[in-house]
Amino acid sequence: MPINNINNDLTNNAQLDNQRLAEQQAAPTANNPVTQDSLSLTQSAQNLHQLQNKSLEAPVNQEKVEQLRTLIINGEYRINPEVLASKMTTSSHNIQTNDWVVVVE
Repeated sequence: MPINNINNDLTNNAQLDNQRLAEQQAAPTANNPVTQDSLSLTQSAQNLHQLQNKSLEAPVNQEKVEQLRTLIINGEYRINPEVLASKMTTSSHNIQTNDWVVVVE
């Protein structure tokens, strides 16, 4: 009795296995979910980002920064409580009225 089509069955099984493997790789599953990342920023976050970028571009008096740093490290930096309270009050008022003012001395 001759055996016919034995190789056809093996070829068909291999093709089916390859087809199933390709379908499993393409189809989303719990182990292989298809996702798309997205990010959206609130208007406040966008404004903060713009403000940060502007602050990096602002000129800095390095000499004054070093003087203040030295005074602080040496414990010689003194704060005048009356001046500090006045500036805090002014800043608080400006924040409440959304009138942003930066005071640089």
